Amino acid sequence: MFDRLRSFLRITESGKIARRYFVTNGFDGVLATLGLLMGFRVNVKTSLDVIIGACLGAAVALFMSGITSAYISESAEKERELRLLEQSMIASLDHSVHGQAARLMPWVIALINGLAPFCLALLVMFPLFIAEVQLFGDVPPLDAAITVALLLTFLLGVYSGRLGGRFWLWSGLRSLMIAAITAIIIFALNRGLNVQ
Repeated sequence: MFDRLRSFLRITESGKIARRYFVTNGFDGVLATLGLLMGFRVNVKTSLDVIIGACLGAAVALFMSGITSAYISESAEKERELRLLEQSMIASLDHSVHGQAARLMPWVIALINGLAPFCLALLVMFPLFIAEVQLFGDVPPLDAAITVALLLTFLLGVYSGRLGGRFWLWSGLRSLMIAAITAIIIFALNRGLNVQ
């Protein structure tokens, strides 16, 4: 099964697309969750179950959006590529390896596109889950979750830098800086609204 999947990735050149979607939507998942956490951190004390519910709702929405948007765009693109190949070969490729790959790869890419933000959002939320079951006592859950979000943003930057052949530390720090600026903007906006 995995050999066949690797073969389909190579035939359709979908590996780079899947990696790009993973980084892009993973980044979206982390930043969206960070945004929610910062909003809750700045405002009036909110119960942990409300925070978890809001973050989980955002994660599910990103999952569904990622799957559907990627499937719609990638299935159309793969279908177009298959038809162009058929025109050049003057033959139907529906039952060929190319045809199978054109039908399967949009699903694979869609799953990656949806699971990346969902799974990374769950990782950011991990300290909230731990606090909910009171495993580690008095660890401040929001601060811990925000720290995890910043760490994951840095690691996504490192991964992206390694893929692009750039210096990993600079790429990681640049992503971390984007997350920090996002957090500062949300903090400032919420403070401004609270003053009024």
